[in-house]
Amino acid sequence: MMLVKSSLNNMENYLKKVKFVKSIVDVKEAPNDYSHEVLFVGKSNVGKSSLINALVNNKKMAFTSSQPGHTRLLNYFSVEDNFYLVDCPGYGYSKKKDLDYTWYAKMIDSYFLDNKKLSLIVFLLDSRHIPTDDDLDFYTYLKHFNYPFIICMTKCDKLNMSLKSKINKNIKEKFGEEAAKETVFLTSINDKNSIFKLADYIKEKVGG
Repeated sequence: MMLVKSSLNNMENYLKKVKFVKSIVDVKEAPNDYSHEVLFVGKSNVGKSSLINALVNNKKMAFTSSQPGHTRLLNYFSVEDNFYLVDCPGYGYSKKKDLDYTWYAKMIDSYFLDNKKLSLIVFLLDSRHIPTDDDLDFYTYLKHFNYPFIICMTKCDKLNMSLKSKINKNIKEKFGEEAAKETVFLTSINDKNSIFKLADYIKEKVGG
């Protein structure tokens, strides 16, 4: 498992020229200007929108909420006139229970089906907690496809060194030994170095 921490020598930059394009519920309505997409996905309230805002250095770009389950659509953001960031609704929380889960599954299945533009999936996990059964289900779902993905641990500034050292162990115990092969980023919206490191990786994957 490659654990990617922040680097004081890697201060490239934020993602630039970012603007909101549109929100969709049907993938047939997706914008079609660029050939690359980077999907952000994870459990509700894991910090997807906050991480996107940190990457683009704009706290108001993606809407954030303290209430889980707020993001209900696939939100597209244009970056550097080159690719899209896609903010996906979170899984694992539903006031309407089965109705919402059915809707979510249909939307995700449609998005993943033969998506030739999907260059990278950023799979977010809360570093403060052991991965849940919902996380395991989505990890298994991701492994079913051949799309490249990374595991991004959020809110790492809230961990001491002892807890950070347990991240790999927690992932392998929940996801299995095969998870040792995955690339794992340790991030915090309060640690610019970790944000720059992730931004660099994203730009590399889309050819930026």
